[in-house]
Order: sequence, then C-alpha cells, then structure tokens
Amino acid sequence: MIRALDGVMPKIHDSAFVSEFAYVIGDVEIGPGSSIWPGTVIRADMGAIKIGKFTCIQDNSVVHGDSDVLIGDNVVIGHRVLCHAAIIETRCLIGNGAVLNDGVKIGTESLVGSSSMLLENTEIPSGSLVVGSPGRVRGDIQSKHLDLIDHTVEDYVNKGKRYLANGL
Repeated sequence: MIRALDGVMPKIHDSAFVSEFAYVIGDVEIGPGSSIWPGTVIRADMGAIKIGKFTCIQDNSVVHGDSDVLIGDNVVIGHRVLCHAAIIETRCLIGNGAVLNDGVKIGTESLVGSSSMLLENTEIPSGSLVVGSPGRVRGDIQSKHLDLIDHTVEDYVNKGKRYLANGL
C-alpha cells in the first residue's frame, strides 16, 4: 500500500519492486532496482526517507526516524529489522532481527550481525563488523562478508525483476 501524507506521495522508481503487502507512506524515495518486501513498513512522517539504488528491505522490517533517514546504494536490510537509523551508507548488510535506534550511523561496507542492537546515536566506522546487544565493533569486515553483500544485492535485484515481470 502506497499512501500520500500531507500531500506528499512516495517517489518510487519504475524499476523498483514494492510488495502490495508493504506500507509506504509520506516523503519516501525508493531508487532504481530496489525492493521492498511483504510486511515492511516505511513511514516518513517525521522526516524524509531516501533509499538508494539496488537496496532491499526484506519482509517485516520497519524503517522510520525522528528526522531524515538515508539508506545508501547496495544495502541489504534483512528480515524483521527495526531501522530508526539516521544513515546507512553504501554496501552494508543489516542482519535479520537487528535493531538500529535513533541517530545510528553505519559507515560504508559494514555488516551488523543478526539480532544485534545499536544504542541511540552509535556511529559505526566504515569497514566494520558489528555484533552483540548492545552492538560493538568486533573487527574489520572481511572479503567473504563483502561477497555475501554483493551476492545478496544481486539476488534481490533479480527477485524484484522477477516479481515485476509477473505483475506483482
């Protein structure tokens, strides 16, 4: 379901896939090749939410913020993620069930492990591997993690194309 709020309709690129069972409202922009999966809520009622190209937000995730939210290109937001983050830079993976609280900033090419929880205003440097509750940088991202991000991005771009081709 895609809805305007205060006269502002989400802007969704023609090549992006948004499930009919997702809820997208307000000042939201979704870039080329991105995909929004069933049960996802993207609610821009406190600030704009900009999602870059080739980014997937998987089933039952929530994206909201108390101010603007920027999610970069080639980002994977796993299943059931609560994203109140301010910024997730390019080529990141946020694992299933992670919680990113208000003001969190994730640097480029970082991975946040499944079920990790980042406290308010946490800033994660580029190239970090983050796990735990509360989440802490536990090391540097490895080439195997970057390969996982790239593979998952490509997989979800292709899934989005497949769903669009089937009229979904």
